Amino acid sequence: MVLLNEEKIISIIREDAWMMDILQAAKTLDLPDWWICAGFVRAKIWDTLHGFHKRTQVPDVDVIYFDSSNLDESEEKWYEIKLESLLPNIPWSVKNEARMHIRNNTAPYTSSIDAISKFPETATAIGIKLDGRGNLILAAPYGITDVVNMVVKPTPFVLMDKGRIQNYETRVAQKDWKGTWGKLQILQVNNISPVQ
Repeated sequence: MVLLNEEKIISIIREDAWMMDILQAAKTLDLPDWWICAGFVRAKIWDTLHGFHKRTQVPDVDVIYFDSSNLDESEEKWYEIKLESLLPNIPWSVKNEARMHIRNNTAPYTSSIDAISKFPETATAIGIKLDGRGNLILAAPYGITDVVNMVVKPTPFVLMDKGRIQNYETRVAQKDWKGTWGKLQILQVNNISPVQ
């Protein structure tokens, strides 16, 4: 069994040329408070823990940033086009988290990390980026325990709202992650202590 800590996660991403090319491309946009998050990182961790030698395809590469000075959605599309010109075979998705609270029907986010903390699952609430010196920085508002132990459960934010709980349960069923990564443990909401 592969044991992963934050240092090892950063190491396996740094050794993955495909991931590093994507991170370098995103860095060229020079976006404020940018990260590549969710499945991009989570799938790499789960693939490693399952001993997969072939990468599991992700439906999109989620680049997020936080810019409250420009909430125009067309700006995000422009960034996607720019990234496609650099790496055309990548399914880019760019979102400004300064406006995403509107779509998600919640209070405004204060940063990209705050937005990541509102993602549906703790194992998905994870991001990575390159700093100004080319160092990989990992963000995991709920830590990495769940993702490295292959546990899928809702974030505390989801547990505070019945509607979000239903969305979580539907999402997990539709994603069928266990069909891809058989060692996962999918926790039912009724087996999780409510957030106080």
